[in-house]
Amino acid sequence: MADFSIRRHVDLAPYNTLGVGATAGWFVKIREIPDVARLLEAPPSRERPVHILGGGSNVLFLGDVDGIVAHVAVGGREVIARDDRHLWLKAGAGENWHALVRHCVEQGWGGIENLSLIPGTVGAAPIQNIGAYGAELSGVFHSLTAVNLSDGTTRTFDREACRFGYRDSYFKGEGRGQWLVADVTLRLSLQHEVNTGYDALRRRLEREGIVNPDIDQVSRAVMAERRSKLPDPDDLGNAGSFFKNPVINRPRFEELRERWPGMPHYPAGEGRVKVPAGWLIEETGWKGRRVGPVGTYRQQALVIVNHGGATGHEVWELARRIRDEVAGVFGIELVPEVNIIS
Repeated sequence: MADFSIRRHVDLAPYNTLGVGATAGWFVKIREIPDVARLLEAPPSRERPVHILGGGSNVLFLGDVDGIVAHVAVGGREVIARDDRHLWLKAGAGENWHALVRHCVEQGWGGIENLSLIPGTVGAAPIQNIGAYGAELSGVFHSLTAVNLSDGTTRTFDREACRFGYRDSYFKGEGRGQWLVADVTLRLSLQHEVNTGYDALRRRLEREGIVNPDIDQVSRAVMAERRSKLPDPDDLGNAGSFFKNPVINRPRFEELRERWPGMPHYPAGEGRVKVPAGWLIEETGWKGRRVGPVGTYRQQALVIVNHGGATGHEVWELARRIRDEVAGVFGIELVPEVNIIS
């Protein structure tokens, strides 16, 4: 049995990539599924909410957490099935996502190479339906095992049950706060069809003279592109893209394009258009601006950074100012991609 202990008054700054200080009233590491039952039987959980924490790369603590923070640290990787075209890989929710991506690429298992260098853990990937460079987790997702936080029962969720949307899933909506994801199974390809349709990725491969890239070359190009635009959380606290890219109806987009002919956009389904949130924020003059200890990154306006010592409320106040200015100029409401814990 893995070590199981509930600690009091734990500093959460090392557990979130924004580096925001906050204290958990109670803190526990979940290393295996039975730990959830042990937690639910412990006295603190009978009176206080349980907050699930993975890699902390997509969370903003507005202050101290008067409850239990359960840090998911379930490990392990296992190939559970394969055929001539595909392989099914189960990974513990506490596994590092990028490390898993690189492991798969090195083994010749394709499908997640475009999701290289996304910070966080495997368990957070389906909750957020992570995506980048023209790919989403839902495209390779098979199933996950989750533990109910009210009674400790386990359930397998297939793709349909997860209700994936753009940076969204059942676990961010109706199922929010009810489940702890313990492991995730991916369906990976053994016969690769690389995805290089995303403009920035395609241009980088062209600059490097790569005409017919393999999955390793795609992965490395994605890594290089991300590093050129996004700060390393170890050097500058951040949670990646703070807002989702908004999706608007085409008539509204055409109205906006009359005033801003250069507005970038991407198709988002019938009659819908996706507009880059970073462009909207930059057009309102926020790129690279700093207000006290917080600001936006000089290379990417969509990233809010902690220059050191910022509180969660200071980060959130800046985010609200940006949101309000974008709404005032464009009539578009930005929705946080980061999970806000108050």
